[in-house]
Amino acid sequence: MASYDLSPLLVLALLSLLLGALPLGWIAFRHRHAAPGVRLRALTFLTLFLTFDLVVFGAFTRLTDSGLGCPDWPGCYGSASPLGAHADIQTAQTAMPTGPVTHGKAWVEMVHRYLASVVGVLCIALAIASWRAQRLGHAVMSPWWATATLVWVCVQGAFGALTVTMKLYPAIVTAHLLGGLALLGLLAVQSQAYLRAPLSLPRAVHRGVWVVLVLSIIQITLGGWVSTNYAVLACSDFPTCQGQWWPEMDFEHGFAVLRELGTGKDGGYLPFAALTAIHFTHRVGALIVLGAMLWLAWGLLATRNLAARRWAWGLFGIAVWQLASGLSNVVLGWPLVAALAHTAGAAALITLLAVMLARARQARAGS
Repeated sequence: MASYDLSPLLVLALLSLLLGALPLGWIAFRHRHAAPGVRLRALTFLTLFLTFDLVVFGAFTRLTDSGLGCPDWPGCYGSASPLGAHADIQTAQTAMPTGPVTHGKAWVEMVHRYLASVVGVLCIALAIASWRAQRLGHAVMSPWWATATLVWVCVQGAFGALTVTMKLYPAIVTAHLLGGLALLGLLAVQSQAYLRAPLSLPRAVHRGVWVVLVLSIIQITLGGWVSTNYAVLACSDFPTCQGQWWPEMDFEHGFAVLRELGTGKDGGYLPFAALTAIHFTHRVGALIVLGAMLWLAWGLLATRNLAARRWAWGLFGIAVWQLASGLSNVVLGWPLVAALAHTAGAAALITLLAVMLARARQARAGS
């Protein structure tokens, strides 16, 4: 069947508006007597919350092998939901009971798309509300931030489509993960404009936050590459890998970006040594990032600033969370709960660093 089937697009658009109207209606009712700025703040935080959920649910979709539960886009076998595609799904499931298409996987994939569409509707509303606040003189942040967020969520939608139509192409799936975290960061920065809680940091510590952010993005990219290539179980022991400190590794095939899932650089079968190289590189990166996070936490504690000390403990908590969930993935054989916890920890880390930088910017602007 065709990878793109736009016949259910109108129904899906109407469904997205209906689903998006629910949280928008809740905000309008809850803050019906509040100032426009208060409603805009509530909308920003709600969009941030649902985007975090979307990132974690996206990981659930990937980890349960549901990414091709509906092998076309934007619907499911040309229908707006798995209900209308019941016969096609049943045929595919009967042919391959443990294959990529089952009733359960189809629902997981479509729920992910529904949640993504709700976030998209909220981003549209956020952009409109931000420009309206600017026109009325109530804006506390440039509406171009909300506009950039809307553009980015559209880019994310395109990557989501490519994830399906290009059959889980590793580079596309990894980029889709990074795009979700970038969206989370954009919304986190915007949320701080409504709180006005400046965080004064010494110049060296402020630079340290940027260093940890860059290292975290690199490490999350490596983590996404591990997950999308199913390389988690290439090393099932710790601290060694396959009983060795330096196992056989094939970096040339493992880090060939332009290749399909399960294939090497030359299009042949992806060697196990390539999976080992991917896993081992992520493990080394984890040590570097963990050290950088602990170093930054120590620097925040050394400032003797009460607000900075709270952020230090938050950073330390995420470091412990990521270490525990990462080790659990290895020694417990990649359980779903640990894998989701690891993704949630990465999303929390990006959010925390983005908020810290936004608050540090407020302090510098007010000095």
